[in-house]
Amino acid sequence: MKFIDEAKIFVAAGDGGNGIASFRRDKYEPEGGPDGGDGGHGGSVHFVADRNVNTLIEYRYARRHRAGRGQNGGSSDCYGKRGKDLTLRVPVGTVIADVNTNEVLADLDVDGKKLLLARGGRGGLGNIHFKSSVNRTPRQCTRGEAGEQRELRLELRLLADIGLLGLPNAGKSTFLRAVSAARPKVADYPFTTLHPHLGVVRLNPNQSFVIADIPGLIEGAAAGAGLGIRFLKHLTRTRLLLHIVDLAPTDPDADPIRDCLTVVRELEQYDPELARKPRWLIFNKLDLIPVEEHEKRIADFLHAVGTPSSECFRICAISGQGCRELTQKLQQALDQLPVAPAAAEASDSTPAEGFADDVFADHQGL
Repeated sequence: MKFIDEAKIFVAAGDGGNGIASFRRDKYEPEGGPDGGDGGHGGSVHFVADRNVNTLIEYRYARRHRAGRGQNGGSSDCYGKRGKDLTLRVPVGTVIADVNTNEVLADLDVDGKKLLLARGGRGGLGNIHFKSSVNRTPRQCTRGEAGEQRELRLELRLLADIGLLGLPNAGKSTFLRAVSAARPKVADYPFTTLHPHLGVVRLNPNQSFVIADIPGLIEGAAAGAGLGIRFLKHLTRTRLLLHIVDLAPTDPDADPIRDCLTVVRELEQYDPELARKPRWLIFNKLDLIPVEEHEKRIADFLHAVGTPSSECFRICAISGQGCRELTQKLQQALDQLPVAPAAAEASDSTPAEGFADDVFADHQGL
């Protein structure tokens, strides 16, 4: 399934039906008085979060959505039928904003959450409402009101407890494969990850958390280099960030310290609030370094970047070494961090299948 996390659409609520000016003309009551009915109200446009919907691909190709128009009023005191409401289903975690004002209108972060975003027009009044003691034959009636119209920007932000950061080929996808049943693509060239993946780490039947893997960042990502920073929005709902560092890069010109600071800088340029989230350093590919050099390399790295040693961990993602201990530490940390309502809802829900190829996957017991 193609992963689409952004879309712009136009929604229009239904117009109200027109009222009618009519008079009863029965055989034995030729001057029966006004009997024009009201027009029906127009249908409204609602959005609802549905955990069975995985991407916004439906709205990438169907961009215009209209609710039903209200029916005009009729004679014999007949009121017009109300227009049919339109309900648009979007993935849980979708943020809806007005294109023209950039105002955030809705954050559908809980399954089943439903919001009205375009109200239908009121139906017009028939002439039965205008009769009085001094106006026995009113010929006034009103037209229905126009329904609201909006240009909306839909933006999907994945619901995850932990987000993975790092340069391309740092080992983020390999780590996700090691701790969950997710199977993102892994290869020996940059940018094998082209869209986000989610993996569910289940330590036991009562404890689990979700990890989000996004494409790697490079220098200049904030200006659009590589895949840019468009996928960083998927980390805004996470509670903790794991910064995967490749201590044994194959590129002779690569510098792990410089690369780490580059990722941090791009993160700060994108969103200072996101950069302030708790961030752990995960040293990967230690199997490619002689054991006697481990301590010195890590100490030099921490001294250069100024990160406390208590916030760093050592793993070898391809063999799984250190991964189980890390997931246990992550669970302990998450137990201490506040749980957002969206994250609580996501953890209580059964993950959907087939999202971005393997977005959701369960792993029993590591």
